[in-house]
Amino acid sequence: MAKKNNTDKRKMNPVLWFLFAIVIPIIITIALATVVLSIAGIDVTGWLKDKGNNIPVVSSFVETDKEKQLKREDESVKAMMSDKDAEIEQLKVDLTDKEATVEQLEQEIMKLENNQANENEEQSDDEQVKKEVTTVKTIANSFKDMDPDQAANILQELEQETALAIMKELSNDTRGSILESMNAETAAKLTQQFINSGN
Repeated sequence: MAKKNNTDKRKMNPVLWFLFAIVIPIIITIALATVVLSIAGIDVTGWLKDKGNNIPVVSSFVETDKEKQLKREDESVKAMMSDKDAEIEQLKVDLTDKEATVEQLEQEIMKLENNQANENEEQSDDEQVKKEVTTVKTIANSFKDMDPDQAANILQELEQETALAIMKELSNDTRGSILESMNAETAAKLTQQFINSGN
């Protein structure tokens, strides 16, 4: 039995034997070779990355300088695109604001143009009324110097509104003489309109 215990102690676990006999010496040899080659000026890590990048499974774990550079450039481009997208959104907001301002100004211009047109129309109407009043006064002065019978005949032929406007500009004596010379029906109508108009 004592012999059996000695045999068990001498037998080593096969996993430990593999680790100490094969794996650790290989790792130490690779480390020493890497240090010696690096001191000699050979880029061992670059060579390993280059060779590891060609191996299908290992290539997913190895990142070369080119891949790092591409990754940095990709991130830089993405950041730039993000900045540009934000700038585009800001420009869209600015454009919308400017369009709203332009629309508001166009509406204001239309209002001002309408107001100007209305003022011009009113001014034109006022000028027309002034011309008509001046014309009526001029004609009324002509009727003052005319024979009442002749003036009555002319006024009877005119439209009643025109005749009434002329009659308003005449003095009471002249108006009375002309109404006296008119036929009774026309004189009555003109007198009624004269009263209704407030003079």
